[in-house]
Amino acid sequence: MSRYVYAFVLILAAALSRMLPHPANMVPVTALALFGGVYLDRKLTFIVPLVAMLVTDWFIGFHSTTLWVYVSFLLIGLIGLWLRNHRGVLPTLGATVTGSVLFYLITNFGVWLSPPYMYEQTLSGLVQCYVAAIPFLRNTLAGDLFYVGALFGLYEMGKRLIPSLREQTA
Repeated sequence: MSRYVYAFVLILAAALSRMLPHPANMVPVTALALFGGVYLDRKLTFIVPLVAMLVTDWFIGFHSTTLWVYVSFLLIGLIGLWLRNHRGVLPTLGATVTGSVLFYLITNFGVWLSPPYMYEQTLSGLVQCYVAAIPFLRNTLAGDLFYVGALFGLYEMGKRLIPSLREQTA
């Protein structure tokens, strides 16, 4: 089995998990972007996870802040490229938390900025939007920690258990 096939299977499984019932924002968006940055070839870093997101969004449904989700997704992918050369538990944890916070900041800015306007288009309205979204940040962080642990852990476990993956990454 090729390491890319294995990575694609993990990405597909994580993306499909978005279609299962889950608490709000407990999805693998950050994990997909970080994982792609670390384990995929540079030219596929954004393409494969983005296609996985697009396919699942086709079924789940697009919404007024989808563009903001994708912008955050691409920026988190850049963090994944950085993480590629800074592997380890602490850098991965830091990248995950940074990705969660980045997702929170960008997507909630999109909620504030995009019609239908749920908040006044003032600084006060923006602050209200961010404060109201704190419970979603908690869920995002919990989901990101879970999915990053699962994706990265399964990939590394696969390298130990599947001889062809071990040879390709040595």
